[in-house]
Amino acid sequence: MKPTGTDPRILSLAAEVAKSPEHNVPVILLKLKEILNNTPFGSSELKKIKQDIYCYDLIQYCLLVLSQDCSRIQGGWTTISQLTQILSHCCVGLEPGEDAEEFYNELLPSAAENFLILGRQLQTCFINAAKGEEKDKLLHFFQIVTDSLFWLLGGHVQLIQNVLQSDHFLLLLQTDNIQIGSTVMTMVQNILQINSGDLLRIEGKTLHSILDEVIFKLLSTPSPVLRSTATKLLLLMAESHQEILILLRLSACYKGLRSLLNKQEPGTEFSQEFRHLIGLLSPKVYQGVEEQKLHQAACLIQAYWKGFQTRKRLKKLPSAVITLQRSFRAKRTKILLKLNRQKEEEDRRLQLQLQRQRAMRLYQELRLSMLEIVHPGQVEKHNREIEEKSALIIQKHWRGYRERKNFRQQRPSLTEYKAAVTLQRATLKFLAKCRKKKKLFAPWQGLRELTDARRVELKQKVDDYVRRHPSSQMSDVTSKELHSQAQQQLQHYFMGRALEERTQQHREALMAQISTNIEQLMKAPSLKEAEGKEPELFLSRSRPVAAKAKQAHLTTLKHMQAPWWKKLGEEAGDEVDVPKDELTVELGTLFIGGTKPP
Repeated sequence: MKPTGTDPRILSLAAEVAKSPEHNVPVILLKLKEILNNTPFGSSELKKIKQDIYCYDLIQYCLLVLSQDCSRIQGGWTTISQLTQILSHCCVGLEPGEDAEEFYNELLPSAAENFLILGRQLQTCFINAAKGEEKDKLLHFFQIVTDSLFWLLGGHVQLIQNVLQSDHFLLLLQTDNIQIGSTVMTMVQNILQINSGDLLRIEGKTLHSILDEVIFKLLSTPSPVLRSTATKLLLLMAESHQEILILLRLSACYKGLRSLLNKQEPGTEFSQEFRHLIGLLSPKVYQGVEEQKLHQAACLIQAYWKGFQTRKRLKKLPSAVITLQRSFRAKRTKILLKLNRQKEEEDRRLQLQLQRQRAMRLYQELRLSMLEIVHPGQVEKHNREIEEKSALIIQKHWRGYRERKNFRQQRPSLTEYKAAVTLQRATLKFLAKCRKKKKLFAPWQGLRELTDARRVELKQKVDDYVRRHPSSQMSDVTSKELHSQAQQQLQHYFMGRALEERTQQHREALMAQISTNIEQLMKAPSLKEAEGKEPELFLSRSRPVAAKAKQAHLTTLKHMQAPWWKKLGEEAGDEVDVPKDELTVELGTLFIGGTKPP
């Protein structure tokens, strides 16, 4: 995905690279150097430009150009050296975004390998060059390539291990040329100063090859510059890693190294480093190194043991904390439950007390109101009725409690009785099935033989029956009349059955209508809550029903409006005579669930 807000210079350069022929691409890519140099170092603008260069595949173009033959590239080694600088500067500080895996696993290792290959080619050209000026130019280009490689490794330290294990790097280190060898070892020294830990991650064979080459240059090269660089590099490797120092001191490959170094005459420029290296290889120093190594091993063992003990205690700590928390929470839950029970009991006691007070107050109010309504002569009768009702209620509750108690006591015996009845029923069914099967599958025993007396008796019975029931012969006219009578009776039966079915359907419709009316009347609002024309919806078109309802309503009103002394001898269900003229009212015709007649 192309980024938004791309620098127009990168866009124009990418378009020019895409349109130009292949031999002009390297020269066009050199314009990137001017763009990078004109941007402030470390700024966000520079990071954005590097992302644009990567997104438009200009870095990949640089890699393709560097992998080509130098003789085919316009400008030769000058263009190649500048492209290495551009490539290293673009890769350092670049944030690839979504393509991070491809960038780190493919592009960067490929760039480092191309730099080493270019170094090998420059080394070959430098050795084969005859003129001094040409050699100086090639050496300058070689230094530019090594500086670009060092800049790339400084920005991406994960590439140091790949570079140290490369065959091209070993070939560069094994050169006999003083200037090339000094440049390569200086680069190695700078790399180890950045990250010396990768030196022990490489293979043992490769490490031995690097040490062999450095020691060879230290002992056999007459050049003081190369010897000084080799001494500094070997001293850095020995001081950085105790394993390398022990290897130089005890390995059979380097046996006698200290004696050979003692025979060498160090120059004045690196005499101090040379003596320091010899001192590191001496037995006393080795003994101190061994003691230091043993001390480090003891510290490591103690650290592992203390860590094990600490982890063991930490593993037990959660269970102890969980147990403590569980006990605390259980105790807290018990306390809270106890407090809640106490609070509920207190609330219940207060509610019961309030209910009793409210009931007592209501009872007193009802009693006072009844004393105001009831005639003084009927007070004793009223009190007696109340006492009888109270006694009945108490008896009802007591009998209900007694019967429930007896039922709970008799429940086991009832369960046993029901179980016995169920077993008996099942057993009787099973025995009946068995008897039925036995009758079905009983063997056939044949007919009993008839005797002569039995034959005579049966023949006499047949003759008597024939004599009492003589066969009657019917004519065609009689049979047709009998047939027509049967048809008429059948027709009369079917017509009557259809009438009965219609009557039954009418009856069912009336019952459904009555149930609907009852349901609507049950859900009807009271007169206080009724609004508008709602009461008219419940008028009946049946005059007898309306007259009966009107009579009941007037009876209730008269009974309510009558003075109290008229109601002393009356019962609740007594009827009151209402004059017929009061019942002559115009009744509505709207009926529930029906339709208004036209």
